Amino acid sequence: MLKVLDAAELGTWVEAIIKAHDVIGIQARADKFDFGPLAKAQDLRLDYDVSLNAPKRFFLLPDEKLFSFKKNEAHSAPPGEPFVLFGVHPYDLVAIRQLDKLFALGNQDVHYLSRREKAVIVAVDVQKPSAHVFSGCLGFEHVEDSYDVLLTKIGSEYLADAATSAGEMLLSLHAGFKKADEKHEAARKKIWEENKRALRRHELKPTTDQITAQLEKSYDHRIWKEKAQRCFSCGTCNLVCPTCYCFDVADRLNWDLESGERVRTWDGCMLEDFATVAGPHNFRGQREARYRHRYYRKGKYVPDKIGEFSCVGCGRCIGACVTHIANPVEVYNAIMED
Repeated sequence: MLKVLDAAELGTWVEAIIKAHDVIGIQARADKFDFGPLAKAQDLRLDYDVSLNAPKRFFLLPDEKLFSFKKNEAHSAPPGEPFVLFGVHPYDLVAIRQLDKLFALGNQDVHYLSRREKAVIVAVDVQKPSAHVFSGCLGFEHVEDSYDVLLTKIGSEYLADAATSAGEMLLSLHAGFKKADEKHEAARKKIWEENKRALRRHELKPTTDQITAQLEKSYDHRIWKEKAQRCFSCGTCNLVCPTCYCFDVADRLNWDLESGERVRTWDGCMLEDFATVAGPHNFRGQREARYRHRYYRKGKYVPDKIGEFSCVGCGRCIGACVTHIANPVEVYNAIMED
């Protein structure tokens, strides 16, 4: 269902959504932007460049109680309440779609999936490219599925594409929406084409299939050692990445040693102790091995598992790395050149 709304009416619609639902929306944080509980429509910023943190954290919580226990009793943690996630860029939506597939494989992760099922996602096409985005090189400058509503700013209007019944329900909260015509749809396609060029601040030369194939032959490439020499093993690139999903599970015991809770927290393959096992033995104790693993995971391991390249080109890792070694474009271009 394609409808249009005057941009001046956006706030009225958003206020109606806030009254009916819990809303997580993109907002200004000093000179940056991030997602958080949205209390009033005027705080919503759909013209943002990139959020500080990926919206995956509302489905895969950074610190999550799985269940509490006492002797032989265990009680699962509640799955959480429904919410609307408002303002997700296409590349982050692609990342969420990948996590949906990964957490549904094998023994399904009910904690992630139950939270995901309760969410209604309002995506928005990028209006202001960020400094390091390269999603246009990967074909992730726009999306045509996996959202409930997709908003595209066209002049003084927003084109709203409701793809699900939940999305249609959101649009029904405001009477200002009007039926879109072919001109609106053509204008959206033009914006998608423009974003394909604009969202490539770093130029990735090979295709994702070429990268996956080349990684088969690049395990001993010199770039792993060259880049890793400057790595602090801080794990920042993992933490800001929208597709990283590794976690650690631990039991937190109370003073009586009979009760407590089991929790999982985010973890990252770039951290020195990530691959430490009993012994203690560390099967990726060298920075070079950890650095290489990050790129193999995104370029080969996940593609082998679900058939999708696991870097969406958001550029967060590039901006967050203080030693400037986390740029996937530099690495993948280098292994192809040799």
